[in-house]
Amino acid sequence: VHGAHVRAPPTNRRRLLVPSAHRRGAASRCPTYVNVIDQSMAAPPLPGAYMPDLPAVPEWLNKGDNAWQLTAATFVGIQSMPGLVVLYGSIVKKKWAVNSAFMALYAYASTLIVWVLLAFRMAFGDRLLPFWGKAGPALTGDFLVARASFPATAHYGAGGALEVPPTQPYYPEATLVLFQFQLAAITLVLLAGALLGRMNIKAWMAFTPLWLLLSYTVCAFSLWGGGFLYHWGVIDYSGGYVIHVSSGVAGFTAAYWVGPRLKSDRERFAPNNILLMIAGGGLLWLGWAGFNGGAPYAPNIIASIAVLNTNVSAAASLLTWTCLDVVFFGKPSVIGAVQGMMTGLVCITAGAGLVHTWAAVLMGICAGSVPWFTMMVLHKRSSLLQKVDDTLAVFHTHAVAGLLGGVLTGLLATPELTTLHTHVPGTRGAFYGGGIQQVGKQLAAALFVVAWNVVVTTGIILAVGLVIPLRMPDEQLRIGDDAAHGEEAYALWGDGERFDVSRRAAARATEVGDQSVDQRLAAMGARGITVQL
Repeated sequence: VHGAHVRAPPTNRRRLLVPSAHRRGAASRCPTYVNVIDQSMAAPPLPGAYMPDLPAVPEWLNKGDNAWQLTAATFVGIQSMPGLVVLYGSIVKKKWAVNSAFMALYAYASTLIVWVLLAFRMAFGDRLLPFWGKAGPALTGDFLVARASFPATAHYGAGGALEVPPTQPYYPEATLVLFQFQLAAITLVLLAGALLGRMNIKAWMAFTPLWLLLSYTVCAFSLWGGGFLYHWGVIDYSGGYVIHVSSGVAGFTAAYWVGPRLKSDRERFAPNNILLMIAGGGLLWLGWAGFNGGAPYAPNIIASIAVLNTNVSAAASLLTWTCLDVVFFGKPSVIGAVQGMMTGLVCITAGAGLVHTWAAVLMGICAGSVPWFTMMVLHKRSSLLQKVDDTLAVFHTHAVAGLLGGVLTGLLATPELTTLHTHVPGTRGAFYGGGIQQVGKQLAAALFVVAWNVVVTTGIILAVGLVIPLRMPDEQLRIGDDAAHGEEAYALWGDGERFDVSRRAAARATEVGDQSVDQRLAAMGARGITVQL
C-alpha cells in the first residue's frame, strides 16, 4: 500500500487500538487527524500495467517467458556491445584500435534503426516471395503489444492447406523484435571483422544498411520466417547459416573487393592488448547463453540443453585447437585458444538444442580441428585464400565452422528434440532415421546462403564504390586512427609514436640543453604522451 506515513503522538497512536465506535466519536473531535489516518490506510488504485483485467496484462502473457526472452536479448547484445567492440579494439594493432571498435559500434546502432523501420518485417513478416518478406515498420503500438507470432501470418499451400502453423510465444511482438535485432546486429559486427584496417568508414556506413536489407533479411526469412527453406525442413536452430555462414562469406567477398591492408600491416598485425582480447572473448562465450538459450523463444527443456551444449562445444573446441597448436608449433597460443573457442560456439549454433551433449563434444572437437586445418594448412596452399585479406579470418571461424555445424546437425539432430522445436514432420538427423535426405537439405541450404551472399555482397560493394571510395587513402592507412578519426586509443609512448610533451616536461627538456634525445626522454620521464602507431 502506497501512502504517506503519519507519525502521531503516543496518545493519538493508541486510538487505533480502541473500538471503531469509540474512534468514530473521536473523529468528530479531531476530524483532520482521523481523515489522514483513514486515507493512509486505504489502498490506492494500482497502475494499469499491474491490473490483470486490462490489456496491459493479457491472458496470453507469461511474465517468466517474457523476462527470459528479454534477458536472452540482452545477453546477445552484450556479445556485440561491449564484447566484440572490446575484442576488435584489442586484437588489432594499436593504430587501428579506435577504427575497429567504431566499425562494430556503428554497425550495431545502424542495424537497430533499419530493423524497426523496414527489416524486421522483411525477415519475419508477410510473404512477398518464397525467400523474402514484405517490408514495413515495426513501430506502432498495435503491432508491438500484440502477441508475437512467426511466421507473422499463416502460409497456405496450393490446395489451401496450412503449410506450417505459426509459433506464438507467450510475450508481445516487441520482445521478438528486440531479440531478433540483436541477432541481426551481431551478424554485421562479425562481418566487419574481415574488413578491419583499411575500409573507408564512410563506405562502411553506407554498406551496413544495404546489406541488412538485401542479404540478411533474405536468409532470415528463408530459414526462420516462413520461407521455402523453413517449410522444407532445413535445420538452423540459432543461426549457423543465417548468421555465421552469411557473415563469413559476405565478409570474405567484401574483403576481396576492398583489397588488402598495407603490406606492413599484413606482415605484422599483433594484438595491442592480449588481456582485453581474452575479456572480449569471454563476453562472447558467456553471452552465447542468450544466443542459443533464447532460440526456442521460451525457457523450456530445449533452452536448457542448448545452453549446456553451447558451453561444452566451446570448451572442447578450445582444447582441441590448443592441443593442435602445441603439437605442430611447440607451444599454445592465446589467440589460437580464442579462435578455437569461437569456432566451437559457431559450430554448435546450428543444432545447440537439438543434439545430445555427447554430440556437442564431438561437434566441438570437429570445430577445433577442421577450421584449424583450413586456416593453418589449406590457407597457405590456396592462392585465392592468400589473395583475399580477411583480417580476422572470419571465413574460417564463421563460414567454415557454421557450415560444419549445419552438416553435423543434419547427422546428429535427435527426433525427440526436433519435434519440440520444429513443426515440419520427419525432421531428424541422418543417424536417427533422417537418412541422407536431411544432410542433402542442409547442404542445399548452405549453397543457397553462400551463393546469395556472394552475389548480393558483390553488388552492394560495387554500387557503394561508385559513390564512395571503398578504401582509406594511403596516408590514412599509414597513420591509422589519428588520420581516420582524429583520435587515438592509448596515452602511451612506444616505438614509432608521436609524443606530446606537457608544459612541465618541456621546461625540463629545456634545462637539459643539448643532451641526446634518449637522455631528454629519460629526464622528462615520458610524461604527457599519446600513441600514434
